[in-house]
Formats: sequence, C-alpha cells, structure tokens
Amino acid sequence: MKKTLLIAAAVVGLCLIGVFALAFFLGGVVKTGVNGFAPKLTQTKVELAGARISPFTGSGTLTGLVIGNPKGWSEGNICSLGKIHLDVAPFSILGDHIVVNEIVVDAPEFNYETKLVASNVGDLLKNIEAATGGGKGTSTQPATKDGKPIKFEVRRFVLTNGKVRLGVGGTGATLPMPPISLTDLGTKEGGITPDQLALAVMKSVTASIVSATVKAAADIGKTGGAGAAETVKKAGDAIRGIFGGDKRKGP
Repeated sequence: MKKTLLIAAAVVGLCLIGVFALAFFLGGVVKTGVNGFAPKLTQTKVELAGARISPFTGSGTLTGLVIGNPKGWSEGNICSLGKIHLDVAPFSILGDHIVVNEIVVDAPEFNYETKLVASNVGDLLKNIEAATGGGKGTSTQPATKDGKPIKFEVRRFVLTNGKVRLGVGGTGATLPMPPISLTDLGTKEGGITPDQLALAVMKSVTASIVSATVKAAADIGKTGGAGAAETVKKAGDAIRGIFGGDKRKGP
C-alpha cells in the first residue's frame, strides 16, 4: 500500500514538473521569437522582458515590451506596452498555425515625435511596410522546424487606456488614445504571417494617435487659444501628410 502511494506521489510530482517545464518552455519560445524576429521587422530595438503561457488554458501575459525609435529620432523608446494579456488556443503555439482568441494591450504609452511632415510613428510604420513588401510577408518570417511559415489567426485584438506623449522624451502634452478593437485578423486567409499581423495592428495604432491629436486640437482650441491648438494639430497632420489622406478611419 505504501509502495503504491509512493509511486502515485512520484507520478504526480513528475506531472507537476512537466507542467511547469512546459509552461516555462512556451514562455521561452515566445520571448525568443519576439526578441529575434521583431527587430528585423521594425528595424529598431525591440525587447520583451518576459512571457508566461499556461499549456492547458492558453492564457498568458507578456511583460516589459518596448520598441525603440527608428533612425533619425531621439534615442528613447517609441512605445512601452507594459502588460499584454493573451488567450491562445492551447498547444497551437507548438504548430505552424497559432490561434489567438484574444490579445488585450492595457495602458500602453507612446512617445510621439514630429518634424515637418515626418514622425517617428510614421517612420516605424514605413519600416514595417518595407519589411513586409507591402503586406505580402517576408522571407525572414519565423518558420517551424520543417520550414513551414508560422501563421497567426487573431480573433480579437483590443488596445485600451493608451496614452500619447508629444515631443522628445514625452516633454509635451499627454493625450488619451481612442481604444482600438480589431476582429478576425487572418481568419479568412487561414492565418497571416507575424509581419502582416504587425502591419495591420500598427496601421490602427497610427490612426488612433492621429485621432487623439486631432481631438486634442479641437479641445485646446476651445480653451487654450488658436496657437496652442495649432501646435497639437500639427502632430496629427504630420502622420496624415506622410501617407496622404485621413487615417482616422484605420486600415
């Protein structure tokens, strides 16, 4: 009887060790993937501090994700995403079609710099567009061991409680960003590559930043005078000037 209990306890112990090891492995895969692939896509510094994903529920959290400014701008970061909550279909991360039920980015902070008709946010989007070949994917995209490209299907993406700081090092006004909600990214296509996913999300982030600056210009114009309003309005015009037309409606 005692021997049976000891064997059972040993089996349970091994199972628990296996669960923790797998959870650590999955987090390591995500962290390594982001830190290895993202800088090639953005052509900037990208660092993910940590990642934890449950192998059974698929829920997880990414922490400390920062993206550096493109060349020609200040040495600071363009954004800090803090915590990103994930709900991934269990074990799909081990295959070549990763199904993400939900991504929630809460309280991200963007540092927005402009000069003439250029901006750091606009240049970052240009870098991503160049890397994707206009959204068609790249030859440097992550692949499985058998060479198949890894594709993503994101059923819901939410960005909420975001802030935009204007000026170098966030020395200007701080503006609230309109929330972003995207659904069924890559669903119709049977999955999209990481760079295509990043491009779709970045276009919506750009639109949200433009919307924040335009709204701030209108509010300041009512209370702070035309001069103050014009300063803020130029921030939104800088991004729109890069791509031509009104980007507030998103991609």
